[in-house]
Amino acid sequence: MVSEKIVRFQNKNKDLKQLSEQIVTMLETDGYKTQLTSNSPAGIIIQAKKAGILRDIITADRAFTIMITGDSNDFAIHIGIGKWIQNLAVAAAEALLLSALFLAIDIPEMLWTRHIESEILQKITLMI
Repeated sequence: MVSEKIVRFQNKNKDLKQLSEQIVTMLETDGYKTQLTSNSPAGIIIQAKKAGILRDIITADRAFTIMITGDSNDFAIHIGIGKWIQNLAVAAAEALLLSALFLAIDIPEMLWTRHIESEILQKITLMI
């Protein structure tokens, strides 16, 4: 099972680089460790994971991955759970990132993930 939500926005005239920076700020304010790359052929990619010793031990390689594709008047936000890529700037240039962007997760974590995804997506939608 793959966990991904896609929401499309049209006629918003939004600067996508500025939007991505606002998303990063919002996530960091909520206690997430983030990384951002805006030079991917696919679009802008943001990864975020909750910081903390216990979380690092249990789910060290899991992160929310948010991808922004399109242009200022017709863009989509893709959000899902994926593998934390140590060097996102290098990995974004590889075609494999796109095919392995989102990973399958177990049922309890999937339910928690859906809840958090919806919460993050709601905050992003309010920004737009």
